[in-house]
Amino acid sequence: MNFLRRWQSLIICILLSVFFAGAGAVLTNLDNWYFQLKQPSWKPPDAAFGLIWSTIFALTAAAAWLSWNAAQNHKKRMLFLTLYLVNAFLNTLWSVIYFQMHRPDWSFIECFFLWTSIFLLIVFQWSTSRLASALLVPYLIWVTIATVLNWETVVLNGF
Repeated sequence: MNFLRRWQSLIICILLSVFFAGAGAVLTNLDNWYFQLKQPSWKPPDAAFGLIWSTIFALTAAAAWLSWNAAQNHKKRMLFLTLYLVNAFLNTLWSVIYFQMHRPDWSFIECFFLWTSIFLLIVFQWSTSRLASALLVPYLIWVTIATVLNWETVVLNGF
């Protein structure tokens, strides 16, 4: 792939990441409902979530770019693109379910689909770009922690 196309693909990965991060941020409605929820004592402060998600989206954009450029054929690129778009959809859907619909119980179930989509990205990228796979490990770890947090919120609030 030539130099110009590599930079174009980087810009596209960054723009898509910013778009989906922005969508998640817009859908994150910290209203009275949210502040009335009982939260586990170990929950990170709300201000930390922005930093955590910004880091994850930056790592995801980098991983997508590495995978796209390392893929040897169109079929593999389309597989990566599909996996990333499904993951972005599931990530955004979680915010809709939790913050817009006020259904932590349903979002807990959705966490398993989101977690699986991250795991599949890591597995399918491994043979093409181990670095891309490694860059997604913090995302998988965070979603694992967030799933436990989501579950504890469900339990504490009787959903």
